[in-house]
Amino acid sequence: MLDRYSIAVIRWPLKQAAKIPDKIGLTANQVTVSGFLIGLLALPAIAYEYYWLGLLFIALNRIFDGLDGALARRQGITDAGGFLDITLDFLFYSMIPFAFALANPEQNAVAATFLVFSFMGTGSSFLAFAIMASKRNIENPVYQSKSLYYIGGLTEGTETIVCFVLFCLFPGYFAEIAWTFGALCWITTATRIWAGYQTLKEGPAP
Repeated sequence: MLDRYSIAVIRWPLKQAAKIPDKIGLTANQVTVSGFLIGLLALPAIAYEYYWLGLLFIALNRIFDGLDGALARRQGITDAGGFLDITLDFLFYSMIPFAFALANPEQNAVAATFLVFSFMGTGSSFLAFAIMASKRNIENPVYQSKSLYYIGGLTEGTETIVCFVLFCLFPGYFAEIAWTFGALCWITTATRIWAGYQTLKEGPAP
């Protein structure tokens, strides 16, 4: 899992950048929604095989996603903001494989479907554990500034974005990359289910 290392690198520049929207009166939720709408433009760009343009929209979406968190830490983290952020993130993540399926259905559709299927495993195991951890007041030792408890795995935000970048740089190898990353997602899902179950089984009752 690379998130803990990437966050250490980008935390300071995002903190500085968040001063600008804060100064002009933008809220973290407005940045979240704006970033999502920009990210949606990756769908037609990739579907029409403008992969470099799709990569630009993916990058902008992720910049906004980091910026909204930094801004929220300045203005105050809220449950509503955390809910909005994670929901739109999951929609964005599943949209990218769908876009590649539209671009080349014969070559990409099955691999894209498998990848979205694997995202269901990582997403559901992450969110289900976050709910139970909150009920039991289990603290997050790594991501203390996050709205939801982040349980570990091989495939998290940083790895997923690297995968999307590879899709755009090497679209002819989308299927091979998607099958590989999807398999890693299922390893993550299996380890999360085991670790989450053991933690909740042995932990104190809510």
